Amino acid sequence: MTGTRPLVIDHGGETLELDALGVVHLPAHRCLVVADLHLEKGSAFARQGTFLPPYDTARTLRRLDWAIQRYRPRLVVSLGDAFHDTAGPGALDPEARSTLGVLARGRSWLWVRGNHDPHPPAGLGGETVDAADLGRLHLTHIPPTAPAGRITLAGHLHPKARLAQARQSATRPCFAGNPDLLLLPAFGAYTGGLNVLDPAIAGHFGRGFSAFLLGEERVFQVAHRHLRPDPPDWQRHRIA
Repeated sequence: MTGTRPLVIDHGGETLELDALGVVHLPAHRCLVVADLHLEKGSAFARQGTFLPPYDTARTLRRLDWAIQRYRPRLVVSLGDAFHDTAGPGALDPEARSTLGVLARGRSWLWVRGNHDPHPPAGLGGETVDAADLGRLHLTHIPPTAPAGRITLAGHLHPKARLAQARQSATRPCFAGNPDLLLLPAFGAYTGGLNVLDPAIAGHFGRGFSAFLLGEERVFQVAHRHLRPDPPDWQRHRIA
């Protein structure tokens, strides 16, 4: 991921840098925003009898470290569902707990409450909030109507986009946005996605939103008219 450059957009008068890692950097606020880490999803599934390779937390934190090293923010905001369930913070192994401590050192950290993690993460520092406001931006987990005069950044819906031409197609995680709302892709290693044309996402925008697809080294803006629904037999990921 060396040498990558973010896609810079103007969002309601605020400059946003969309990074191919799936994070948003707000240079005016020296803030890094990330959504849906879903740490310890593997251990949550194991407690239910479904065993996955127990490496999701380490991989997710490694990618978050890359983003923090790239932008050196003074504030990190996690837009909810940082943990897959309320047992997640207690399931962290000592190395992961130490890594989070190192990532938070010397900066402020806000944990926005999500539907998977409504309570403050135990012993990890930072501050737990329902939402946060920075300039004209309203940072929250589930996208509501923004307070008057503000633009929402939200997570929760795990947007992905599908492009199809002739016999070729590609599906990628993405940001999805219009001038009033920007949805962030899910950041966690074991998170799936929901097509942006699904009513659960498209219904927040009406018509005319864009998708910003995550490439290997760049973010690509794709107009609404070029987006395609999943095939009828696609096993769509619903937010679990």
